[in-house]
Amino acid sequence: MRGGRADGRTGGISVVAFLAGLALVVALPGRLAAQSLPDLAIEARATLLRHDAPAFVGPGERLMLRLPGAEPSAPLSRRQAVALLAEFLEAAQEVDILVRVARELEPGLGYVELERRFRVAGTSEVQVQVVLLEFGRSATSGRWVLREVRVV
Repeated sequence: MRGGRADGRTGGISVVAFLAGLALVVALPGRLAAQSLPDLAIEARATLLRHDAPAFVGPGERLMLRLPGAEPSAPLSRRQAVALLAEFLEAAQEVDILVRVARELEPGLGYVELERRFRVAGTSEVQVQVVLLEFGRSATSGRWVLREVRVV
């Protein structure tokens, strides 16, 4: 019995399992494109809690980043934004991050407001910052893309 097993099965995945997996892969980009702003807010919260700057910045090519104590600048490349955000987060220990607002202001323009509670390494005092996020819809994919981060 070439390629088979004694019980008659081929040992590979079934056609049904293959087609189910294929359907999931094909449907996934559409689901991501339709992701809601509240879902993005929850995802942003989780990535900040983990200090995962690359995941927080996401796939966008340019990002306006305004951090406390830094002068406003032109939009940064993704790589620069990730590096600056990672450096900004590294000295802090997150206590909690709350999603305060997540809404579409107008078609294609989204706004998320997070409240960040953290401790600076070596201290016990809890500090509070507001993190404002602006999202825009990508013209090519229709997905939400982070355009601006402002920490106040």
